[in-house]
Amino acid sequence: EPAPTVSAWEAAYLRFETREEELRKFLRRLRKLGALTWPRDAQVVEIFCGRGTGLHALQHLGFTRLEGVDFSAALLANYSGPAKCVVADCRQLPFPDASRDIVIVQGGLHHLPELPGDLEKVVSEVRRVLRPCGRFMVVEPWRTPFLQFVHWVGSFRVARRMWAKLDALETMTELEWVTYDQWLRQPETVLRCLEGNFAIERKFIGWGKLMWVGRRNAECGMRNAELGGGTQQPTPRATDAGVSS
Repeated sequence: EPAPTVSAWEAAYLRFETREEELRKFLRRLRKLGALTWPRDAQVVEIFCGRGTGLHALQHLGFTRLEGVDFSAALLANYSGPAKCVVADCRQLPFPDASRDIVIVQGGLHHLPELPGDLEKVVSEVRRVLRPCGRFMVVEPWRTPFLQFVHWVGSFRVARRMWAKLDALETMTELEWVTYDQWLRQPETVLRCLEGNFAIERKFIGWGKLMWVGRRNAECGMRNAELGGGTQQPTPRATDAGVSS
């Protein structure tokens, strides 16, 4: 069988950072969002999982019941590990109702063609497949001064020639501009959809990212006010300040 064709966006994604760099990034995110407190035997699904580095990060932390979903057969072909991966549309997840404990998405929702319609479909599917008290972890680009500065620097050709990572980022941004710009322009719509369906467990906004975890049922966690559910600015650190997809 011939290998799946890699698109221009997928090629830019694959050169944006090495697997080792991406793994370290995902491990930082998971730790920050409380993954070390999650049961290691939880059934975890990563949607929009790409080449599967997030699945490797979960495996590294001791999770053993892992699944991945992505629309791209070409990206999934890069994954080699114990997780069961399937090519599917995340607006129609191939899992039974109330059958999974944790669903994770890192950088996939901003690719959805239509907001809020497609986001509502994905969120509805996540709610459907999660067991009561299940968790939904979301990490997505967010319009912050840092992100605006990065794209301003990326508007200069000389900067892109000097920094391959920046060039890859800007190439991805250009190729996904319609959905990327749509996402960044509708933060209230995004949060309303997420927080209208899940009780906030953790929420951070900063360094060009929304980092968020919600629970399937409000009674499973503390109320938003008790959680400090409003926007929390992460502490600036060198490890957080790098450009990340």
